[in-house]
Amino acid sequence: MIGTFVNVGLIITGSLIGGLVKKVIKEEYSQCLFTAMGLASLGLGANAMVQNMPDSQYPVLFIASLALGSLIGTILKLDQRINNISAKASGDARLGQGIITGALLFCIGTLSILGPVQSALYDDHTFLFTNATLDFVTSMVLASTYGIGIMATAAILFCWQGSIYGLTMLVGDFITEPMMTELSIVGGALILSSGLAILGIKDCKTLNILPALIVPVVWCLIVG
Repeated sequence: MIGTFVNVGLIITGSLIGGLVKKVIKEEYSQCLFTAMGLASLGLGANAMVQNMPDSQYPVLFIASLALGSLIGTILKLDQRINNISAKASGDARLGQGIITGALLFCIGTLSILGPVQSALYDDHTFLFTNATLDFVTSMVLASTYGIGIMATAAILFCWQGSIYGLTMLVGDFITEPMMTELSIVGGALILSSGLAILGIKDCKTLNILPALIVPVVWCLIVG
């Protein structure tokens, strides 16, 4: 899992650098970065959805995933609980949104999903090293916007990639192409949702929709 450890280390480093930058830049510059993150999330989310929809074998699965995930998250009050924790820990309720946006950007992508598989099966860390470099830059921008608390995403990434690595070691390559496609579509919708919230256009309560990511994985495992 050396690739995952490198990825985690660079996210922490990037968060520390970005956190220091946030302390010295003016509020207007911080707000500028905040807007930039919103626009980037909109673009990346929309691109993930449009790019993968033509390859979907289950065109309505992402709709069912978002609906079911939203229902579960609302019942569990994920948005309220996580934002309350963020507010108590840092004094800034926006940090929860930043952490989830970062976690989605870091975890939902070909490199972050297939990287642990390549590492487990072939001891090839190329995908993870590449992903680590991208995450290093992204974590700096996120931390300069939300603060040093963004380094919490490193723990989320470790659990995500560690779980994929462990499952691959146990059962082999269980991630199918349809699963990747459906997961990317739902993940793109969540990143897009985060962008809308960051820009103040519409608070979709992305945290409540997070369980939607489980639905395509379970579905593809069942039908596969």
